[in-house]
Amino acid sequence: MTPLDATLKWESFFVNAQKRVQGAGALEVRGTLTRLAGLVLEAVGIRVPVGSQCWIHTHGQAPVLTEVVGFSGDRAFLMPAGDVHGLSSGASVEPAPAYVAPLRLGERRQVERETALAVLRLPLGDGLLGRVVDAHGNPMDYKGPIPDVASVPLDRKPINAMDRAPVRDTLDTGIRAINALLTVGRGQRLGLFSGSGVGKSVLMGMMARYTQADVIVVGLIGERGREVKEFIEDILGDEGRARSVVVAAPADAPPLLRMQGAAYATAVAESFRDKGKHVLLLMDSLTRYAMAQREIALAIGEPPATKGYPPSCFAKLPQLVERSGNGLNGVGSITAFYTVLSEGDDQQDPIADAARAILDGHIVLSRTLAEAGHFPAIDIEQSASRVMHNVVSREHFELARNFKAIYSQYEKGRDLVQIGAYVRGSDPAMDQAIALHSPMMQFLQQDMFEAATMDSSISAMRSALTTTPGEA
Repeated sequence: MTPLDATLKWESFFVNAQKRVQGAGALEVRGTLTRLAGLVLEAVGIRVPVGSQCWIHTHGQAPVLTEVVGFSGDRAFLMPAGDVHGLSSGASVEPAPAYVAPLRLGERRQVERETALAVLRLPLGDGLLGRVVDAHGNPMDYKGPIPDVASVPLDRKPINAMDRAPVRDTLDTGIRAINALLTVGRGQRLGLFSGSGVGKSVLMGMMARYTQADVIVVGLIGERGREVKEFIEDILGDEGRARSVVVAAPADAPPLLRMQGAAYATAVAESFRDKGKHVLLLMDSLTRYAMAQREIALAIGEPPATKGYPPSCFAKLPQLVERSGNGLNGVGSITAFYTVLSEGDDQQDPIADAARAILDGHIVLSRTLAEAGHFPAIDIEQSASRVMHNVVSREHFELARNFKAIYSQYEKGRDLVQIGAYVRGSDPAMDQAIALHSPMMQFLQQDMFEAATMDSSISAMRSALTTTPGEA
């Protein structure tokens, strides 16, 4: 064989080898499940970024979807999104395939298989209106597949604070006490602080029915399964449901799905906001979201800090809350109400205290008022709207300030009045508070099937303050 023939033979060999390599698929990466302790799974032999989706395969069992929530050396920590019953040591762990959007007619492009990693994508679109879905975007209302939606990544980049329009317009919630005394601005974020059983679900239902918004997104996160159907059928009603999207991740869902449900509800609200809609986001509850993060953080070894809550809980709250608000350059808005459960009616609960600091206002529901049959049980002394002075007229603001001052004056002397120790005429301010107490209390109460517009709320507040002692 001549040197030229040998050279040609080796060149042909390398060309054929290169073609075989290029035609082969990417190497399939698999790991092995080594440990299941509590809520967290551990796997070795697989290295994928935090937030990636993985499938765990066990012979004879349905695969379990998990998400990478941390790692330590060569060990990956996975959190399941479903039931782990039937998993065993040595089960195969593999990254979920990346989502590839379908090609349009005539479109040509290449997909880098070896670098593609699974990113959580959930359905978003107008087809969600009037539907009830779970944290995966699957319908729960037995109405069939959801049309007119597209799979979109759940994670979104935050909006630059300088690109947001300031809160300048009022939002009519249909609730007299809130419209008049705790006026809400379009794009504001408020918290509903209460213990259990004081009427927060009913108050949210009233907002869903009467608030002037284009779209309503309700996130039922970590609540009792019974409350999901009752809220939709009895409280939300057909009128509210027609323009609503309900995302439900009840208490029996894994903590990963509860967190995912809150993020999904926010993403749904963002998608409508980006279309120029004014969205009302009602999330019940922010505390259950924090508890889900606490379960995950403690399971992977993060040390507890304040009353058992690890630091990551307090870092996650603003990341979720800051996604709501006004859109880019004032196009669209998300006005958000987050319920916050106060453990033992303690307003200094760690989550309640953290939420109060990052929200634009807080509405406190009083158990004392609820037990007295006063609904909505809003404690106007402890409640505040931080943007009210920017969205109402000076006359309205002064009327509300005067109402609160008279209400507070009566509360200070309530015990003396009830035991008959107060002598009428000894304090003119107290005399006025006693005379106006009855019409003021009537103003603060509202039936759940009664709507109050912004103008009628202000007019009713003015009438309550101008009632003469003889009329009281």
